[in-house]
Amino acid sequence: MSSRILPDFELLMPQSVAEAVGLLSSYGRRVTVMAGGTDVLVAMKSTPSPEYVMSLANIPGLAHVLFEPAKGLRIGAKATIADLLANPDVKRHYPSLWHAAEIFATGQVRNTATVLGNLLRASPAGDCSCAIYAIGATVVFQSESGRREVDIDDFWLSYGVTARRADELAVELLLPPPVQGARAAFRRLTRTNDDLAKLNVAVQLEMLGDTCTGARLAMGCVAPTPLRLRHTEALLKGREITAELLQRIVESVPAEISPIDDKRSTAEYRRQVAGVVLKRAIEDACRAA
Repeated sequence: MSSRILPDFELLMPQSVAEAVGLLSSYGRRVTVMAGGTDVLVAMKSTPSPEYVMSLANIPGLAHVLFEPAKGLRIGAKATIADLLANPDVKRHYPSLWHAAEIFATGQVRNTATVLGNLLRASPAGDCSCAIYAIGATVVFQSESGRREVDIDDFWLSYGVTARRADELAVELLLPPPVQGARAAFRRLTRTNDDLAKLNVAVQLEMLGDTCTGARLAMGCVAPTPLRLRHTEALLKGREITAELLQRIVESVPAEISPIDDKRSTAEYRRQVAGVVLKRAIEDACRAA
């Protein structure tokens, strides 16, 4: 089959969330859900074709990026990467996510690709996925049985697999309100910004003066899913961030990751640089105070 030709499928165009979840209830795993389509359409040219593709294009009320200081950030299923960049509240209160969006692929892709789609793709290289994992979040699903919320820590099950059930539609992502003293940063290594990352890192620190009272550290491209570095988080908690502590962090990271060789890098290179990139991201976050 030509890589330029899509296989045959039936296109479903629901007009509401209720209609969409009804279709998912009827057809289950025979349906592929499409929002932006930047991953779905590419995958359909090289993998077995779904019988049905359900587009969210005609469903109103899913393209929001809304911030409330007491409640946090709400991102709808159709909100694009470009929508994040256009929102000043994201840049101010969630700088690591804004930066991940800023260097996400190309302008054309940012205008089409959705934030929730980046999570649902369940790729360990997802830039927004990495940033969101470090911040912490809740994914909201809707089915005919009602609403279900899944913590981001329980969202990715394995490569390409999430906690979404076949009869559920991911309708919203909820990020917590900003915490006083929080500092964040995002970094990635890649050949060019247009390309997928060979390694990415996001940090979210809670600081009291120079002391770290809590940390979430996320890394991508070093495991089958985005990874939390929980042992390294424990090294930071309750300690002043010093040059000596940062060196311990550099040395601790290789034991927590399991990178592979692929087209963009080698496992050995990722293992050697992962701790250094994390150290630099922590330094970036501290300077952002």
